[in-house]
Amino acid sequence: MARESVKLDQKDRKIITLLHDNQDISQDEISKIVHLSQPSVAMRIKKLKERGIIDQIIGVNLNKVGIYVATIMVRTTNSTKILNMFRNCPFFLNGFVISGENNLLLLFAGEDLASLESIIDERLRPDPDVQSADFNIVISSIKDFIMPIRMIERPLKSPPCGIEYKECQAYHENRCFGCPATRQYKGVFF
Repeated sequence: MARESVKLDQKDRKIITLLHDNQDISQDEISKIVHLSQPSVAMRIKKLKERGIIDQIIGVNLNKVGIYVATIMVRTTNSTKILNMFRNCPFFLNGFVISGENNLLLLFAGEDLASLESIIDERLRPDPDVQSADFNIVISSIKDFIMPIRMIERPLKSPPCGIEYKECQAYHENRCFGCPATRQYKGVFF
């Protein structure tokens, strides 16, 4: 799959930088800095959004709420299956198909390490398509780490992964808070 070449001029780059540094900056302030009219700035921002070059997402600053982030490097024969396994998991932040010995990088977030580890032990490592799964915790980040996290408004009747809490050994051994999407969740963040 070929990637589209993106051509940006110096003013587009400056606008993107200003928005990156202060997402609440007004178009009027941007116009003064880049020496364009406010309508010209508005049009440039609109075009950048339409082309998918800039986007805005609401996220949680994981550094400020005390959430752990786990990276899991996976070697699998079926990356699509593994990504789909976690697609609706409340703990799942994102997944990346990568090159190298491992072919997937998965990001998870949770309020306790045991719950994150049990996801990997109960769901990922037993899968016959998984040859290896290396679990690591992010200790710190140099910048704020903002990630979109879907909060659960009302508990679901069954967990998105399909594993009922009755079947989960880690949950019954109090090694896991359970799924935030269900009534059996014992944590406080989600």
